Amino acid sequence: MANFMDKLFGSSSKSASSTEEYTELDLGKYEEVWEDEPAETYVRVAELNNLNDLPGLKKEIYDGNILMIDISNIKADKLMLDRALKDLKDVVIDVHGDIAGLKEDQVLVTPTGVKIDRSKIFGGRY
Repeated sequence: MANFMDKLFGSSSKSASSTEEYTELDLGKYEEVWEDEPAETYVRVAELNNLNDLPGLKKEIYDGNILMIDISNIKADKLMLDRALKDLKDVVIDVHGDIAGLKEDQVLVTPTGVKIDRSKIFGGRY
């Protein structure tokens, strides 16, 4: 009966076959770097550890870059998190950009002219 339930709902323990089903993808061969060609907008991945990191993040937004910010290090401090998000939102309002939460620990911030579509695409459909 337990085997049937595991098949129906999935087993909580990992089996040897489940690790064999997944392979690591090397995406390096798909990435082409054109170092001589600058871009107008960059997608930057950032980490927010304290309020001292905010001036650099704000500069990136003012420079027209898109930021994916990891806020996991400040989530425990509700006051710091609220202040940081308020500061980022003020910059977004100033540049007419957008801000949205991604998952639990990430925030996406966009500059002028870039809006975040909050609907998900499933198999090519909204």
